[in-house]
Amino acid sequence: MKKYIYILFTVLGLSSCESELEITSPSQLTTAGFWDTEEGAMAAHTGLYGTYRFSNYSFWLLGEIRSDIWGGETFESPSSINLIESNINVSTAPFGGWAGLYSNIHKLNDFIINAPNVSFANEEDKNHLMGQAYGLRAFYYYTLLKTWGGVPIILEPFTEIDPAGLSRARSSQSEVMAQIKSDITASLSAFGSDGSFFDGSKVYWSKAATLALKGDVYIWSGNLMGGGATDFNEAKSALQQIALLEVDLESTYPDLWGKVNEDNSEFIFAVQYKDQESSNFYNSFTGRSTEIYPAFNESGASMDGFVIGGANRFGPVEKTILLLDDNEDSRKAANFIFLYSNDNGGTGYPNYDAANYFGAIFTKFLGDDDGTGGRIFENDTPVYRYADVVLLLAEAKNLLGEDPSVEINQIRERAYGVNYVVGTHGYTNGSQTDNANAILNERYKEFIGEGKRWWDLRRAGNSFVFDNVSFLNAGDEHKLLLPITLDMIGRNPLLEQTPGYN
Repeated sequence: MKKYIYILFTVLGLSSCESELEITSPSQLTTAGFWDTEEGAMAAHTGLYGTYRFSNYSFWLLGEIRSDIWGGETFESPSSINLIESNINVSTAPFGGWAGLYSNIHKLNDFIINAPNVSFANEEDKNHLMGQAYGLRAFYYYTLLKTWGGVPIILEPFTEIDPAGLSRARSSQSEVMAQIKSDITASLSAFGSDGSFFDGSKVYWSKAATLALKGDVYIWSGNLMGGGATDFNEAKSALQQIALLEVDLESTYPDLWGKVNEDNSEFIFAVQYKDQESSNFYNSFTGRSTEIYPAFNESGASMDGFVIGGANRFGPVEKTILLLDDNEDSRKAANFIFLYSNDNGGTGYPNYDAANYFGAIFTKFLGDDDGTGGRIFENDTPVYRYADVVLLLAEAKNLLGEDPSVEINQIRERAYGVNYVVGTHGYTNGSQTDNANAILNERYKEFIGEGKRWWDLRRAGNSFVFDNVSFLNAGDEHKLLLPITLDMIGRNPLLEQTPGYN
């Protein structure tokens, strides 16, 4: 059996690294009675989040790196330049094997098929777990759809199988979207009226997460796939329900970040990291002491002695720096320490100075001092939080021809705090295009580094991508989706290349 499952992943090209082929759990344990007990099912449930965390950097790259945020100066060799510059063709196709996401889907399929047959002491717990599994599978397929368009739909775990029947063709985008919506419906049905967070923790999927995903999905399908007002109203309704599920905006933006703030009211679903267990990937946005210590921060203070650890492979572009260059907006200091090559006579550079700019340290997920001169990068990273819901609701309302200014100003008022002045900072309803750009700019500042910006531009429509991403222009529509690698097609002859890359 193990031989056949291995062949499946090879033929479909579902994984590009050895660890993604370690699928002995849970399918391989099925014959050993793995699904006979609640304890076994709970172990499988825990594993679903371990595999999500393993893929989290890929999720981040897919959702942000091709946008207009990164690609600026770094202290060290920059990463992901081809993706930043959309230098993509068949020979340079990134994320071979569908970024390994089908390995994760396989485990979800196994859970969805087998968990209902397990007896639980509390059947409500099982229903919650099923709601989580369907929601996560919808999220995976939504990511695949946004990235490649049509993809194979696989809904069953593979056990004893005929290797001759392993190849799967790509389903159409409409078929994939229908499956995503079906899983969202199944997730909400399983949750029922239970809006709780499993074990009281936001590191597990929840009804609120499914509703956030539903809002996201239905705006995409309404705007990009012809669903129109029907889908926008579905999105609006789902997003409005979330306010009833014990989530809300934190009072200040800085209160969202740092290990001590992870148990906040705003996170809806976050990926958990722990010291000695797993570190997040944001050490690549910091630097080394030898590079940092000669520099000065915006206030003119020396960085000598600042506790740092990691690398500096991603730097914000000037557009990002200028967008945040407002000292009354708390998101500036919460996201970056901007460094300069001198202290400007002790006065520093409270506003951006291109001639003396040295680089930036991304601080939102900076981690904690480990007591030995380094940092522990164990910040939980949000996938959905309530600010996301508020601004998605603004999108849905705008697309319905309604006024989104209340939601935009809700986020701005939180960002400016005591500095907020309605006449200066408040937004007034404008044209649909003006509103869309205002929402995009607010999301830009709000979610820097959270893996959102590329998807935000894509969801708004092709023209917004071309207006904001300098490496893409009208005529590059095929590049909005990624190609698949030639070896994937060689292993699975039923696969066809993404349109535009032949």
